[in-house]
Amino acid sequence: MKKLVLTFAALGLFITTTQAQVAEANTDVYVDSQTEVAVVGDDFEEIDVTEIPAAVNEAITRDFDGATVQEAWVKEKDDKKVYKIKLNVSGEEKKVYADEEGNWIDMKDKKDKDRS
Repeated sequence: MKKLVLTFAALGLFITTTQAQVAEANTDVYVDSQTEVAVVGDDFEEIDVTEIPAAVNEAITRDFDGATVQEAWVKEKDDKKVYKIKLNVSGEEKKVYADEEGNWIDMKDKKDKDRS
């Protein structure tokens, strides 16, 4: 009987020791990182939205009802200024391009011509 009690005691000790080793360690890892992205090949310089010419503002009001200007950039090419404008149109962001006179420019066509 004594051997039986000692056997169960040893077995119980062995099982609890094994269970203690199996327990997972709580490892919470917090990573705080920021990534900066630089646009290559875009020669536009950021400007204040108040620097957009009146003709461009009139074109925005005329063609994009209720749009607000979020950001603006300008680039000089062949002695002419091209404006890149980020609009908020009914909660949706849209980028448009215009010349100084308020004429819209399709930059996709220009990029295709430049590649040819």
